[in-house]
Amino acid sequence: MKKNLPLFLASALGLLLVPLLAQQFGNGPVRIIDLALLYVLLALGLNIVVGYAGLLDLGYVAFYAVGAYMFALLASPQLTNNFEALAAAFPAGMHQPIYIVIPLGALLAGMFGVLLGAPTLKLRGDYLAIVTLGFGEIIRVFLLNLQYPYNITNGPQGIGQIDSFHLFGVDLSEPLHALGLTLPSVTLYYYLFLVLVVLSVLICYRLENSRIGRAWMAIREDEIAAKAMGINTRNMKLLAFGMGATFGGVSGTLFASFQGFVSPESFSLQESIMIVAMVVLGGIGHIPGVILGALLLAALPEVLRYVGSPLAEMTGGRLDAAILRQLLVALAMISVMLVRPRGLWPAPEHGKTRASEGGSK
Repeated sequence: MKKNLPLFLASALGLLLVPLLAQQFGNGPVRIIDLALLYVLLALGLNIVVGYAGLLDLGYVAFYAVGAYMFALLASPQLTNNFEALAAAFPAGMHQPIYIVIPLGALLAGMFGVLLGAPTLKLRGDYLAIVTLGFGEIIRVFLLNLQYPYNITNGPQGIGQIDSFHLFGVDLSEPLHALGLTLPSVTLYYYLFLVLVVLSVLICYRLENSRIGRAWMAIREDEIAAKAMGINTRNMKLLAFGMGATFGGVSGTLFASFQGFVSPESFSLQESIMIVAMVVLGGIGHIPGVILGALLLAALPEVLRYVGSPLAEMTGGRLDAAILRQLLVALAMISVMLVRPRGLWPAPEHGKTRASEGGSK
């Protein structure tokens, strides 16, 4: 522990200084880092389901949407403008504080996770992937059409005028002047996201080394053997779905406050597949690898904007810059997986197992 202390302190200092250096180039780079941290939260949550328990979930973005819309409804004029009873009960509007909405978002998403897990307990592999994929699309379609007969989600127009977070009397949507520095809104959100990411990493490490984490990994390796050893596989699977979903719910509340606007377009199937790709690309079941994969895949499309646009101009506009950017991201992912099939930073147990097998032969 003492040997790693200097590295730990240097890393902590670096994380604190990152937005201060990035904001010298404008708010754009800091905003990219903020969104990357949100994807780290999502990838950590999905890693519980896919990496630890071995349950392929292609509808994980649904929990992200549940958290985002929950906060949007509780912190915007949407409900009070469309329901007279709520307008009378909350004459000043519904403005819920951060210490209520974040736990509530986690709880609501966790409940949806259990509801998803309950009918899929006997499904495995491709069948489980198809069911979870359908669940994610169902949630998106509900959000898209839930404006008749009562306008709850405002349909494809989305919900705007969402409150920003207020923390210790500081409005995160306004610049903060302290110690001769001016911290813009995106930098303040960075520090909030960073605290929650660090807390989530600690929770994931504790889960991984706990009896619950070992039970999940036993189910992942061989469910029949795990059941024979006395592990309640049904409860463990439901717990994995619920725990993973809570991370998505928290990320959704943060996203809604950060953006100030949510719409069903932000929670498409492509987003869910991208989150799965982050977990697999980084190193499934390995927390540092998952974080690395999330940071790379979240930042790479934005960085490639500076490559895609010039290439599109070189072709006289015949190639769309957005499509070209997606092509470059896909090529990068294919190249990495061909070179590192177990991910950029796989769990060390895989390598040890391989080495021991080779030595025994």
